[in-house]
Amino acid sequence: MSTSSPGRFTLAIHGGAGTILRSTMTPEREAAYHAGLRRALAAGHAVLAAGGPALDAVTAAVMALEDEPLFNAGRGAVYTSAGKQEMDAAVMNGQDHAAGAVAGICGPRNPVLAARAVMEKTEHVLLIGSAAMDFCRAQGLVMEAPEYFFTQARWDALQSTLAMRRTGTQDQDESRKHGTVGAVARDVHGHLAAATSTGGMTAKAPGRVGDTPVIGAGTWADDASCAVSGTGHGEVFIRFAAAQEISARMRLAGQTLEQAARAVVMDVLAPNDGSGGVIAVDKDGGYSLPFNCAGMYRGVVMQDGALRTAIYEEALQARQP
Repeated sequence: MSTSSPGRFTLAIHGGAGTILRSTMTPEREAAYHAGLRRALAAGHAVLAAGGPALDAVTAAVMALEDEPLFNAGRGAVYTSAGKQEMDAAVMNGQDHAAGAVAGICGPRNPVLAARAVMEKTEHVLLIGSAAMDFCRAQGLVMEAPEYFFTQARWDALQSTLAMRRTGTQDQDESRKHGTVGAVARDVHGHLAAATSTGGMTAKAPGRVGDTPVIGAGTWADDASCAVSGTGHGEVFIRFAAAQEISARMRLAGQTLEQAARAVVMDVLAPNDGSGGVIAVDKDGGYSLPFNCAGMYRGVVMQDGALRTAIYEEALQARQP
């Protein structure tokens, strides 16, 4: 955890908790994940370093993660049990609590832009399914055919998960259960924002919606406290309003960001089968990145421009491009 002074900025990102088990992670694949995280950090940093708003920074960072097939959002999203991709996304602005979200869509190249369009172009917060798709087309968002989003690894994961279900077996690979991307930021003007995007859970039921587009569960931003993006077992995040709970503990119980975020992840979510983690930034630019599972793809960049990333329990490390 670190803090920064007023007038400085912080961007934190995640590429999902429930990472590939360390025992099966190759050096080449690990390097690719770090490179993807760095590209997202660089995209958001460019916005913040130019004095841009936190909302633009988190949008840019999440777009970069959606474009990277290694992560479960946008291109590379997982499949439902019916062999379809259904994506969810949300954005929230801490200055005025403006928020937008989409659920159950496949078509927009960057679902986070669909969520932002809902926030900026409608009086609503959440649009779903075919009506959300019609809205995206009307807004002129870049659309892609299903082939664009396909990756062999995600398709193979679906087949193996379905096979395990048929035989009643189960492995300990958390990366099957959940994967999400997200970003939270504090800009030089002191404003906070959060953005989250996901393909959901491998072999989820068609129509299932997790915590990502549920404001207060997987996505939250409030200039008075913090911005939060979650990744993990979405149903549990929803039941305990995980993201907003962190904010409430700060506002009402006087907890620090680190105290609140860690307590929610370790003491609220974990005992209730809520495997996962959060990234959070507070109103002063401090950050917290707790998780209760094998690992969480994550990164932070601040005023010095150093792109610090990590996957497992190791500390964040500045890495060369």
